[in-house]
Amino acid sequence: MKPEHNSRRALIREWMSLPQSERRTAEQASAFAAKAATKPFPCSGDRFSRIMVWLTPRLNRA
Repeated sequence: MKPEHNSRRALIREWMSLPQSERRTAEQASAFAAKAATKPFPCSGDRFSRIMVWLTPRLNRA
Protein backbone atom coordinates (compact mmCIF):
# COMPACT_ATOMS: atom_id res chain seq x y z
CA MET A 1 0.00 0.00 0.00
CA LYS A 2 1.07 3.57 -0.58
CA PRO A 3 2.12 5.45 2.56
CA GLU A 4 -0.75 7.91 2.07
CA HIS A 5 -3.43 5.19 2.03
CA ASN A 6 -4.46 5.58 5.68
CA SER A 7 -4.50 9.36 5.37
CA ARG A 8 -6.67 9.10 2.25
CA ARG A 9 -9.14 6.84 4.02
CA ALA A 10 -9.31 9.15 7.05
CA LEU A 11 -9.90 12.26 4.92
CA ILE A 12 -12.60 10.54 2.87
CA ARG A 13 -14.32 9.34 6.07
CA GLU A 14 -14.19 12.90 7.42
CA TRP A 15 -15.62 14.26 4.15
CA MET A 16 -18.41 11.68 4.03
CA SER A 17 -19.31 12.36 7.67
CA LEU A 18 -20.28 15.94 6.79
CA PRO A 19 -23.97 16.58 6.15
CA GLN A 20 -24.83 16.06 2.48
CA SER A 21 -25.68 19.75 2.13
CA GLU A 22 -22.05 20.60 3.02
CA ARG A 23 -20.45 18.28 0.46
CA ARG A 24 -22.30 18.97 -2.77
CA THR A 25 -20.16 21.39 -4.75
CA ALA A 26 -16.60 21.64 -5.96
CA GLU A 27 -16.29 24.88 -3.98
CA GLN A 28 -17.14 23.05 -0.76
CA ALA A 29 -14.66 20.31 -1.63
CA SER A 30 -12.03 22.94 -2.40
CA ALA A 31 -12.51 24.62 0.99
CA PHE A 32 -12.32 21.24 2.75
CA ALA A 33 -9.21 20.26 0.76
CA ALA A 34 -7.48 23.55 1.54
CA LYS A 35 -8.04 23.01 5.26
CA ALA A 36 -7.05 19.33 5.08
CA ALA A 37 -3.89 20.10 3.10
CA THR A 38 -2.47 21.90 6.14
CA LYS A 39 -2.52 18.65 8.12
CA PRO A 40 0.73 16.69 8.01
CA PHE A 41 0.48 13.37 6.18
CA PRO A 42 2.72 11.54 3.73
CA CYS A 43 1.92 12.66 0.21
CA SER A 44 3.69 12.71 -3.10
CA GLY A 45 3.15 15.95 -4.96
CA ASP A 46 0.76 18.78 -4.20
CA ARG A 47 -1.44 17.92 -1.21
CA PHE A 48 -4.36 20.11 -2.27
CA SER A 49 -4.51 18.57 -5.76
CA ARG A 50 -4.21 15.05 -4.38
CA ILE A 51 -7.07 15.63 -1.93
CA MET A 52 -9.26 17.09 -4.69
CA VAL A 53 -8.66 13.94 -6.75
CA TRP A 54 -9.84 11.88 -3.78
CA LEU A 55 -12.94 14.01 -3.15
CA THR A 56 -14.19 14.77 -6.66
CA PRO A 57 -15.81 11.36 -7.26
CA ARG A 58 -17.65 11.75 -3.96
CA LEU A 59 -19.31 15.09 -4.63
CA ASN A 60 -23.06 15.10 -3.94
CA ARG A 61 -23.02 11.44 -2.94
CA ALA A 62 -25.55 10.30 -0.36
